[in-house]
Amino acid sequence: MSLLELDGVKVHFPVKKGILFDRTVGHVYAVDGISLKVEAGQTYGLVGESGCGKTTLGRAVLRLVDVTDGSVVLDGTDVAKLPEKELRSFRRRLQMVFQDPLGSLNPRQNIESILSEGMAAHGIGANQEERRERIREILAKVGLPANALSRYPHEFSGGQRQRIGIARALVLEPDLIICDEPVSALDVSIQAQVINLLEELQESMGLTYLVIAHDLAVVRHISDVIGVMYLGSLVEEAPSDSLYEEPLHPYTRALMSAVPVPDPEVEERRERILLHGDLPSPANPPAGCRFHTRCPWAQPKCSEERPELTDAGGGHKVACHFTREIQDGTLTPAGSDAVVIPAQAEAPAEETAKEPEPAAPESGEAAESGDTSATASEDVSEDVSEDK
Repeated sequence: MSLLELDGVKVHFPVKKGILFDRTVGHVYAVDGISLKVEAGQTYGLVGESGCGKTTLGRAVLRLVDVTDGSVVLDGTDVAKLPEKELRSFRRRLQMVFQDPLGSLNPRQNIESILSEGMAAHGIGANQEERRERIREILAKVGLPANALSRYPHEFSGGQRQRIGIARALVLEPDLIICDEPVSALDVSIQAQVINLLEELQESMGLTYLVIAHDLAVVRHISDVIGVMYLGSLVEEAPSDSLYEEPLHPYTRALMSAVPVPDPEVEERRERILLHGDLPSPANPPAGCRFHTRCPWAQPKCSEERPELTDAGGGHKVACHFTREIQDGTLTPAGSDAVVIPAQAEAPAEETAKEPEPAAPESGEAAESGDTSATASEDVSEDVSEDK
């Protein structure tokens, strides 16, 4: 059995209207039927553009927002149905690293107070001295000095504050840590340090991560399995290497084509999919496939029937009616404002490896003649032989 299992999770926020009496006039379908599994010791990466519901799904797993429908099962316990009293004690097994490290830390508390607060609430450590010793160990693991205990969040850099957020999650010894954009607010040089730190902690402590991000390079580096979200639903799921080598869903292909390649020759030849238009409103999502309004390969069936997430082989799952036809090239892009720039074939070896042109002859007669370069070179060689 998987450590974490989500089955048909939905999170709908009511839209209310009225002056004296509020009445519900609609819903925002932030998460609309997500099913996935995360194995123990695994890193599951969740990607998608802003507004697709990634953060809302992460908060739903922790019950920071209520689940409208579906189940969130952690090690056999449905978190979505736990009573409030049992949920408080159960939350020790689920922790979160937030996107904004400064906004998630109380500016009026020093680091020792921030980290020991959760430990005291869950009864970890017999006294404050024992908790302080445990905090020192965790700070050492995340690369912070022991004198950080008496300092306040504003005295640290962005990378150090994110390390404090990671330490706050680790002191409770959780089974699952949800990392919501853990490095998006940091400098590029600091991002690598935090990512490497997460990997080292996972290896030494046997942690399980659910990493939410929009940076495809970060997700590829740290994830074992990747799920791609679009407008509240999961459109593709596959092992990391498989997804990047051969993305099957049109939306995933569009995301991959947006990532620049450092090799200019490869960048010039590869396929690029330019999507037009904004993400549809989650309060009024399109019928059928959610992506059909922006998909270059959309067909009439796509606007009528919502595709299910099915296995395409090798653990690669995709929610698309025409996956095979798109891969085979039998279905051509049409009926959308999106632009598909096909991959350019490599130039033949004969054209790329051209022979160097012969040196121009010095004689005025050869230069004035209309012969080709090959003929001119033969005339020059004959003159040289006669001189000898």
